[in-house]
Amino acid sequence: MKIKITAALLVSMLFTISCTNLNEDLYDKVQDGNFGNTPKEVDALVGGAYSSLRGFADNISNNYPTCEFVFFLNETVSDEATIPTRGTNWYDGGQYQDAQKHTWKADNRLILAAWRYNYTGIAKINAIIYQIDKSSLSDASKAPIYAELKALRAYYYYNLLDAFGNVPIVTNFEDTSLPSNSTRKQVYDFVEKEFLDAIPYLSSNVVYSKMTKNVAYSILARLYLNSEAFIGTPRWQDCINMCQKVSGYTLTPDFFTNFSTENEKSPEIIFAIPYDSKAGTVGNYMNSMSCHYLHRLTMSVSGNDYPWSANGMCAQPGVYSSFADTDKRKKCMVAGDQINMATGTVIMMDNGEPLTYTEEVTSVANAKDNQGVRLGKYEMKAGETWERDHDLVLIRYAEILMMQAECYVRLGSPDLAKPFVQQITSRAGAEMPAVIDLDFIDKELLREFTFEGRRRTDNIRFGTFFNPWWEKGTTEKYRAIFPIPSTVLTTNKNLVQNPGYPVN
Repeated sequence: MKIKITAALLVSMLFTISCTNLNEDLYDKVQDGNFGNTPKEVDALVGGAYSSLRGFADNISNNYPTCEFVFFLNETVSDEATIPTRGTNWYDGGQYQDAQKHTWKADNRLILAAWRYNYTGIAKINAIIYQIDKSSLSDASKAPIYAELKALRAYYYYNLLDAFGNVPIVTNFEDTSLPSNSTRKQVYDFVEKEFLDAIPYLSSNVVYSKMTKNVAYSILARLYLNSEAFIGTPRWQDCINMCQKVSGYTLTPDFFTNFSTENEKSPEIIFAIPYDSKAGTVGNYMNSMSCHYLHRLTMSVSGNDYPWSANGMCAQPGVYSSFADTDKRKKCMVAGDQINMATGTVIMMDNGEPLTYTEEVTSVANAKDNQGVRLGKYEMKAGETWERDHDLVLIRYAEILMMQAECYVRLGSPDLAKPFVQQITSRAGAEMPAVIDLDFIDKELLREFTFEGRRRTDNIRFGTFFNPWWEKGTTEKYRAIFPIPSTVLTTNKNLVQNPGYPVN
């Protein structure tokens, strides 16, 4: 016997529930108490919640988290990356140009993708919690399952808190009413409480790609780090306290181990989204979205051992040159002449010009095909398929170190920040400054976490988000959060648009 999700619930959630894990069917039904009673069935249910992290595809918005959600939105509105229009390519209704210029409107598909990605994950988790509710498991057996699911749901709500602020909180699968906005403070309090309530039941062990105490501590640290930006109340010491609870992780000696094909072996990764092309996972083709069409010729003599590339995202001018040449992390970007392995000479583009990735980008509206330094942080090699096998890194131990360093500087104790910064700069082969200040912390965050999908949040916290930069003027303060997508407002009349944005 199966209980179908009602149409009203789907309207209230404003998206279709789906997933991309292995051979899972479209998730449009939930089962009653006959399912979820054995460890194997419970694992299947909880595994479905994690699979939602990979996102999904449809014809409504750009939805894969590896590319369209994490990078195409969070990176292109930051001072780190851009997706310039190249000839007739990458215009797509002006959504990327608007992201770069901070002129986005509520109908921007990138913004809709972020909304749908997070609420789809939430809807799926709510359905799974409902199934666990109806199972014959004992209350004691259900408690750790609820904790894991609710903590994962809180991760999605953290994303929504960061991106949209005043969003509806929906936790009851059976509630078919159209939800109203909660305030940003209410969402903040909800995220904090969900994690704190879950922590006693979460595993204390280091468990790869699972919601554990360490992951919960890390996200709470992020919450407290950005507390002043989110709700106007600084909580620097609370951030430090949470960071100090994280245990069992170390920096991997080689920075790029974190981004290798087999990066699940890194002792630094606290939380990641697993991918395995042989198992059918989809949505992990970020490298191909950055490189030039002919980049495949740099990978093998035949040029047939590397997937097609889309020649899109690149670094904004000034990012590449912000790294010292001795900084090992500079290799996270691909720059300069691209050599044809078959000939040993520079690849020539169709227009007869050399494929030389330049830091210069003429403009976001009219860039040349070879302009912009490309993403090279995750391993690229011959023999790869379009869907890559490296896991997408969400939280690294390096972030725990840098959060503590930043908080000590903000609390007026920069000397206490030095041991944390030293670990980061030493591994990178970068110079340790005599004085650690917020300007250094900001720039070091850019260098350490380039192309990891988190720069927008840093820009807002440091206030640089509102200052002019390449192809962008001064940004209005209300743009610290995105508008609620126009299609969502049309569907649910109980929702109110975020301040500053036109209602229609």
